[in-house]
Amino acid sequence: MVDAREFHKRTSHSPESIKERTYRPDPSNRPRPDKRYIDVERIRLDQIHPTQQPALAAIAQSHADVEPEGHHPEFTLTALATICYEANGIVQRVQHHGNEVLFRAASCTGKLYHIDLYLICGDLDGLDAGVYHFDPSTFSFDVLRRGDYRGVIADAVNGSGGGIESAPVSVVLTSTWWRNAWKYHNRAYRHAFWDGGTVIANLLASAHGQGHRAQVVAGFVDNQLTRLLGVRPEMEAPIAVVPIGQGMPSPSAPAVEPIDYDTAALSRESRTFSLIVDAWAQSRFEDPSNVRSWVEKADASATIGRVKDVGEGPVSLQPVDDELASKRPLFATIKRRGSKRSFEDDGPSKAQLSTVLDRALCGIPADWNGGGAAELTFNDPYLLVTDIEGMDDGRYRYDAASHTGEWFGTIDRATKAHLALDQSYGGEAHVNVYLLTGLGDVVETLGNRGYRAAQLEAGIALGRLYLASAAHRALGGTGLTFFDDLVTESLGPFATSQTPTCLYAFGKVAA
Repeated sequence: MVDAREFHKRTSHSPESIKERTYRPDPSNRPRPDKRYIDVERIRLDQIHPTQQPALAAIAQSHADVEPEGHHPEFTLTALATICYEANGIVQRVQHHGNEVLFRAASCTGKLYHIDLYLICGDLDGLDAGVYHFDPSTFSFDVLRRGDYRGVIADAVNGSGGGIESAPVSVVLTSTWWRNAWKYHNRAYRHAFWDGGTVIANLLASAHGQGHRAQVVAGFVDNQLTRLLGVRPEMEAPIAVVPIGQGMPSPSAPAVEPIDYDTAALSRESRTFSLIVDAWAQSRFEDPSNVRSWVEKADASATIGRVKDVGEGPVSLQPVDDELASKRPLFATIKRRGSKRSFEDDGPSKAQLSTVLDRALCGIPADWNGGGAAELTFNDPYLLVTDIEGMDDGRYRYDAASHTGEWFGTIDRATKAHLALDQSYGGEAHVNVYLLTGLGDVVETLGNRGYRAAQLEAGIALGRLYLASAAHRALGGTGLTFFDDLVTESLGPFATSQTPTCLYAFGKVAA
């Protein structure tokens, strides 16, 4: 029976733990990067309408609603196919040493792509009501159930899921543990929320860019969803739900009969990791009343795990307005994104840095904040900055509300690289954005489910940082891992009660 704080401690990296690590992933047993159903009906998707709203505008939506009250854009099969493609589709195929390497729309640790999308929808233009699985490899929907099961999702959130009761479609994201644990072992549980978060960042941006209401739901009765999807939580489990659209009330929940379709083997041999299974199980909700009380407690708390008032004085970080900001469309930004790990000597302009931070680190529409908030709920952003014109090299705490950075110490490239698990591009990047949360406060207030939410928020912010930097012609970056306790020590004394949840390193990309 593992507490989230104990799990986090046991999966933290240190210089000693890295030296003592004995496992090496077997390349011949690498799991496939997709879930392939055998002998099920498939609906081929042959059309999308790429989202043309500027990426910087699409990702900066901090509330669920984007359209005036009463205006509901039509939700069609093409709209749904576009959202799935821009969130988790294959956007690039590259030949490497005789093998085809597939790149997805959103970043994933180790390019292992362990996040799947399931769609529970009513009757749409071009698609009958049902439960579907999105298969990126064939760009199709696998038909798992026919009929309108949206009431099952509504029951699972007990009326606290921010519009699920009237959403034409809800997207359930799952993680298949082994597909990531093959390389990362128990730390893959963290990655479920990092990588699920980057997919959600794209998902929200795509939905909002098309004018649809969308938000994140972290509170739900887990077993109701595993039964609906026909997944076994020791292998694959739901991590979040995203209801999209409005204006289509769901019917009462029908009976949910068990399903168990055959799927292609992931690899020659698969392992289960008891620490992951236990961590997920200890954060489950088994009763709808637990969901409602958790959501109400989270919303009432406003911010949890954050600190205030650090530093020796604010440095103004004024972003450019929408008129001057990059107009690169969301679709083109997703196609360009990638992980960039080679940087120029001179960094981005201060205005570019400010704009990336402003658009990426605003609030996320979620059930834990009532569907929208100006700032992040669980995570404080800290910056390690080198070679930005108009800013002293150093450590900063970023405050989104005031567009300021509070300087509180020097930094150099060697230290940046060391903190980032001695990865050289952590030092070469001009800005390392660390997100930290007070894990003790989060778990004491919101239990083990709070750990999921804090990690998921950090993952969504990570995905937004990818998109916000890629929206600029010369910028790019990559998500990295880190030495947990050393990061906390480096950001002390202000972050002594906090622990890092995510790291994004970015800057001006080398030509």
